[in-house]
Amino acid sequence: MKKIYSLIIIAITLSGCVDLEEELYDRLPGDIYPENEIQGALITGPIYEPMQDMLDWSGWWFAQEVPSDEVTFPTRHTDWDDGGKWRVLHQHTWTNTTEAINSMWSRFYRGIGEANQLLELLGDSSEDPAAAATIAKVKIMRAYYYYLLIDNYGDVPYVTSFSDAEEQPGKDDRAIIWQGIVNDVEESALNLGTSRPKNAVTKGMAYTLLAKLYLNAEVYTGTAYWAEAEAACDSVIALGYTLEADPLAPFITENQDSPENIFTIPYDEDTYKGFNLHMRTLHYNSNLTYNMTAGPWNGCAVMYDHYNSYEDGDIRKEDGFLVGQQYTSDGVKITDASAEGSNLIFDPYIPALQMDLTYTLVEIRMSGARVVKFEVKKGAKDNLSNDFPVFRYADVLLMKAEANFRQNGATAEAAGLINEIRDRTNVSSWSASDLTLESILAERGREMFFEGHRRQDLIRFGEFNKAWWEKDASTPDRNVFPIPQWVIDTNPNLAN
Repeated sequence: MKKIYSLIIIAITLSGCVDLEEELYDRLPGDIYPENEIQGALITGPIYEPMQDMLDWSGWWFAQEVPSDEVTFPTRHTDWDDGGKWRVLHQHTWTNTTEAINSMWSRFYRGIGEANQLLELLGDSSEDPAAAATIAKVKIMRAYYYYLLIDNYGDVPYVTSFSDAEEQPGKDDRAIIWQGIVNDVEESALNLGTSRPKNAVTKGMAYTLLAKLYLNAEVYTGTAYWAEAEAACDSVIALGYTLEADPLAPFITENQDSPENIFTIPYDEDTYKGFNLHMRTLHYNSNLTYNMTAGPWNGCAVMYDHYNSYEDGDIRKEDGFLVGQQYTSDGVKITDASAEGSNLIFDPYIPALQMDLTYTLVEIRMSGARVVKFEVKKGAKDNLSNDFPVFRYADVLLMKAEANFRQNGATAEAAGLINEIRDRTNVSSWSASDLTLESILAERGREMFFEGHRRQDLIRFGEFNKAWWEKDASTPDRNVFPIPQWVIDTNPNLAN
């Protein structure tokens, strides 16, 4: 396999110019080695790039939320059928040619390839603190992509080399991959400093990733690591993150400085696009509510049972969903000309996954509470500028509470952790007697809704294969997605 290492992009970034006649290196030369955190960030930029598509074309968000009991994309007469791609996710009848499943694979491995190449170029950094920190961040990001791969696909190729990588590697057991990436995160976290940028690897991000790996270890390896998961959460807590007083503050447009967000995708409506979930949920005429510059697409809604799992008065329910009569920004009732001029009234009840003309136009076009957990600012465009929290402090508290419960049963400590979250939402506090696995999962669903965690949580709690609205019970093989057919066509070693 021919390998050519070009440092042109890195050298342009760090030096401002490049002599194209210069020799190519198999290690970064000393004069452009990362000497500080800023230079390290510039070098590692390409490793984060695959995350930009995680809410859209990569399919990751759709693969986590649509197969769950939280969100649905109902077919609204001729809209949102799209060859059944939403329906097969909802009903767990996907194949290895389903779009969302196809798309994730290449993005994750692109990040891994970037990481492997950069690690090879950086070489040994044991005596250079700045380079050691850069290498630590690269290894942790590589571990993050492998975490996504084993979570979604199970056994996958585990490639940690660039120049020596096999052309057609076989699959490795995900328990082996899990152990390798746990080791990488634990060792690399020791080389990270105390700075806390939200859109880059930090100690907080590393230990939250470690908590996720330990919390789901029984799924990945067959062995539970609840004490280790709790300890990883404690490492994050010790770093000083705090909850916002308002439960929706982590999701406002200007959320880049939220003390609750640990690791984010830094979207911008003009310069870093990819956050268009509001376009997928809001009604065609919701642009009148927000003075939007684009018309939304009237698609997904929260599932009725999940919407009703929130208590009345819960801020997350009252302010995170749109129900009832909708109004323009000037307070005028909105109507829907395509529904015979009926008032635009969102009814949380969705009558069917496929709504044809046997349903009324009001049912077809207006059913389902719409999601505005992420602020839609006045004048919003087709992409939002809200940063998307991949990891958030509220999740750390919930993970610690769960790990504590699984070790010790219903404790005041676990209830207290959950109450830190509940007490800011205008609902009653829990006592230890309120704690069960079922109640913890339900609270995770309410708090972490729409953030891409639900599929993983349902699998860990043994609930993913059960029947729910418009979905029959599925089989355990649905707990992982099949390797995409286009990948198998390229590499037959992955066929079995």
